[in-house]
Formats: sequence, C-alpha cells, structure tokens
Amino acid sequence: MNIKEKVPMIVYDNQCYLCVKFAKMIEFLTRGNLVMIGHYSEFGIKLRKTILGESALEMFWLIDEKTAYGGRAALLPLLRAIITTKGGNSNKIKVNEKCEHECKTVKAVFIRSASLFSNSKKIDL
Repeated sequence: MNIKEKVPMIVYDNQCYLCVKFAKMIEFLTRGNLVMIGHYSEFGIKLRKTILGESALEMFWLIDEKTAYGGRAALLPLLRAIITTKGGNSNKIKVNEKCEHECKTVKAVFIRSASLFSNSKKIDL
C-alpha cells in the first residue's frame, strides 16, 4: 500500500459523533487540504492492519511522509499541518447516523477528551 501519495492524512473514528465533529473542525481549519480517513472505512481498515496495529482505534492519527502520530503525539504535528499544509486531496466527511455509542453526552465528551491526552503513540514509516 503506497500512502505517500495520500499524506498528510488524518485517521479518525468515523462511527463516533464527537470524533466526526473533531474531524470536520480539522478539515475546516486546514481548508480541506488533509485527507480524512475513517477508522472503519476500507482504507482505514487496511491502515490498521498494515501500519497502525490494534491500538489504532484508541486515538486519532496524523500520518505524514515519515511518521504516524497517534493521540497526544499528534497534537503538535497537527497544529503544524494546520498552519503549513498546502494542497492535498480532501474527501467529504459523513456523520454516521447509526452511531450506537452514547457520543453526544457530557460524559462522552470528557471520556474522549481524556483518551486524547492519555493515549500517545509514534510509528516511524
């Protein structure tokens, strides 16, 4: 799988309402210049199997030419990408209306926010 032509990209939980809102915010801030991939999309599943591993679902990922940053480790590279990324192939994000998790509650916001700061991973490509 050649991901070099698709980077930089964000991999997010496309079955979680809050995560989709977070991804939409990133897409807006980057003016659509990052590729947005859902964890449960066909390409997202391939990424998990080949690069990210089983812990991939615990956090969002930013993947560039050299490194895959997950969770807390992705925050600074994401800020850099928001400021500097030019070009790219964005795809439209669709909210999964069949979200079976209680993603819209206050408790879910705190749990997802806590997981963002408690999970961190860096993978060299």
